[in-house]
Amino acid sequence: MTRAVLSIGSNLGDRAANLRIAVDGLADVLIAVSPVYETAAWGVTDQPDFLNAVLIVEDDATDEWGWLRRAQELENRAGRVRTLRWGPRTLDVDVVTVDGVRGEHPDLLLPHPGTHERATVLIPWLDIEPDAEVPGRGSARDLLATLDTGGVRRRDDLDLGVAR
Repeated sequence: MTRAVLSIGSNLGDRAANLRIAVDGLADVLIAVSPVYETAAWGVTDQPDFLNAVLIVEDDATDEWGWLRRAQELENRAGRVRTLRWGPRTLDVDVVTVDGVRGEHPDLLLPHPGTHERATVLIPWLDIEPDAEVPGRGSARDLLATLDTGGVRRRDDLDLGVAR
């Protein structure tokens, strides 16, 4: 059984519907869905705001590479086109962590790079896993305490699902 934390985001088209593609596409393995948050773009800032959420998934037949393949399939289903690093996208599905595995493969760095400095991941993750740990970095709560969270706005009007 592997347990993964996935971060999802969208800032093009029907953003909520794009996030729903990920939630629906993982329904068979979904354990928890965070509330949705709206945040300004990071990296390339001249683009629309993102909707973000975090999912916890479990499956006894999927390893970290399997989670990456599923993430990429969901992005493709949402029509994602990769043209600009940190650019706008219909759907971004990042593998944040898988069972605490740490990896340095260029195609799958674990935990996902920058997780420890992104309130857009830590805040929704803590909503569904209050004791979350970023492998090699420590408590997500402690890491979040060092970050500016002013631009992360919870969107209670958008509901992707509830924890099972």
